[in-house]
Amino acid sequence: MAMNNPYATYQNNSVNTSTPGELTLLLYNGCLKFIQQAKKALEAGNIEEKNTATQKAQAIVSELMVTLDQSVAISENMMVLYEFVNHRLLEGNIKNDPVLYDEAASIITEFRDTWKQVIQINRTKQYGKMDEV
Repeated sequence: MAMNNPYATYQNNSVNTSTPGELTLLLYNGCLKFIQQAKKALEAGNIEEKNTATQKAQAIVSELMVTLDQSVAISENMMVLYEFVNHRLLEGNIKNDPVLYDEAASIITEFRDTWKQVIQINRTKQYGKMDEV
């Protein structure tokens, strides 16, 4: 009989009860986590692990691209940056260049931080108080 993993249950509940904005924030954080894992694996010489982590980060970027609301004017600019990030991850993976991973992480960090501020502003408007995201 398999025992339930409390952490997995918590993660599942977090995803199932999150707003769309919070889910996007989770995607950004996940992407950054996988980029860092890829860099660490690269430094350790573990090419297979680097490749796997890079592909996971790319999958998240692809998901962000697919779910981008094209009716919003800024979407075109965001799509270009997502494509750039995806290309940097691909090149970083091929060339084993940590600088390319840093460039991708920098852009995703900017998106994440901006998105976090949007969520906080919306919460302030909605509830009249500032919560930490």
